[in-house]
Amino acid sequence: MQIIEFFDRGAQLNPNNVAFVAPDGTGALTYAEVESFTHRVAAALHRDGFGANAPVAVLSPNTPALFPCVLGVLRAGCSWVALNARSTPHDLAAFLELVGARMLFHSKTMADVAAECRSVVGTLERTVVIEEIDDWLCPRGSRVDLPPLDPEAIAGYFGTGGTTGRSKAVEVPHRAFETMIHAFNTHMPEHRPVHLVAAPLTHAAGTMILPVLSTGGTNVVHRGVVAAEILESIERNRVTRLFLPPTAIYSLLADPAVRTADVSSLRYFLYGAAPMSVDKLIEALCVFGPVMTQVYGQTEVPMLCTFFAPDEHAAAAANPDLHKRLASCGRPSLVANVAVMGDDGGLMPRGERGEIVVRSSLQMKGYHRAPEETRAVRRPGDWHATGDVGFLDEDGYVYLVDRKRDVIVSGGFNVYPGAIEQVIWGHPAVQDCAVIGLPDEKWGERVTAVVELKEGCSVEAAELIGLCRERFGAVQSPKEVIFRELPRSAVGKVLKRVLRDEYWAGRTRLI
Repeated sequence: MQIIEFFDRGAQLNPNNVAFVAPDGTGALTYAEVESFTHRVAAALHRDGFGANAPVAVLSPNTPALFPCVLGVLRAGCSWVALNARSTPHDLAAFLELVGARMLFHSKTMADVAAECRSVVGTLERTVVIEEIDDWLCPRGSRVDLPPLDPEAIAGYFGTGGTTGRSKAVEVPHRAFETMIHAFNTHMPEHRPVHLVAAPLTHAAGTMILPVLSTGGTNVVHRGVVAAEILESIERNRVTRLFLPPTAIYSLLADPAVRTADVSSLRYFLYGAAPMSVDKLIEALCVFGPVMTQVYGQTEVPMLCTFFAPDEHAAAAANPDLHKRLASCGRPSLVANVAVMGDDGGLMPRGERGEIVVRSSLQMKGYHRAPEETRAVRRPGDWHATGDVGFLDEDGYVYLVDRKRDVIVSGGFNVYPGAIEQVIWGHPAVQDCAVIGLPDEKWGERVTAVVELKEGCSVEAAELIGLCRERFGAVQSPKEVIFRELPRSAVGKVLKRVLRDEYWAGRTRLI
């Protein structure tokens, strides 16, 4: 099935249900209204010469009107170019140029950025303001037939985030999204869910809309992550599911209102995209109840490579013998094989560390116009190399130790920052942290913790170092703590590369 067919199924069975709405109830769009709109968009795209596989971009902050434009692009058989409104104009233009985008829908708030992009992106033929789209649309009642089904046709181009350099364009085929939708609906069966969307629609939060639409659910679209607004919206709209990265969950837990908010409607509180502190996960379970749900994937293998269900979280939290599972990302989902591969290409036994690899119909087609980089993540046996170091335990739970590129080599020992970060995250004064290796004449790399404190809180460096030494000993513990704000990407991920670049500037050796 094509992605738009999943929406059509939801629309046929629930035409009068609200598909998209703002938290305060404004901007509500029913399935019937969205279906009509998508046909008018698709017809106008065809009229203007944008046919099958044409790259069409959408640039806007989160609003109820954003995703219907995406659905119109998909109905036309075009490929959605996902853009993050928080990215710089330079990065947006580079991505548009990379994928050869021909058309751009944008909000009024992004008009200056869109004009700048059009002036430098040679392939960009037309831009349309979303708030003024009626002047461009085909008449009401327009209908467009679906193009022939091609599971390998590119449904969307998604940026890798650029945490290791310039963002690559991931080609995600319809086949991958079809697999993902089936996986969500199997692992999280829910009739007409109410889905709160606060993270950018251009990344995980956007793809999570697709299974909701297939079942006739409602998407409550927030402009961004504001803790007080999210808590209020959960209660007002009786939200049943939401996704947030760990840093956003930390901000919710830090809000005093979280202790009195009515969150009883929640069934699934999904988290992922980055490791989460076990201590803060336990706190979240206490506050929100047995609803915490983890998914693991990456842009190249979107979502649900693993699944850690609410009842598994509750069981692990309640049983000291299972407590360690809270540091895992669950077990392989029903649509993915997950294994650990050694440097020689052989699969490792349970308990042995190596690179996490995935084999699934979730896998991307490749990196656009980057065959060498695509080959670099292919492994024998059709495995996709994630770049994550980890292991599987005897019960099949997957544990991520670190990113391969983040491993610190200090005095000949491999030091895994993720384990150290877990300890530091557990301190009540710490909002977030990143452990990196800094240049050291004696050790090669000096283990260093860069710590961002909660507002109004303080802690001595010696206390944090002492916590780590109690757990890991002197060799693997930080030798230094730097207190500062952490650099983040447009989707909120900590940019360790930027930190390393600051402190390694002028060095020819980077390890």
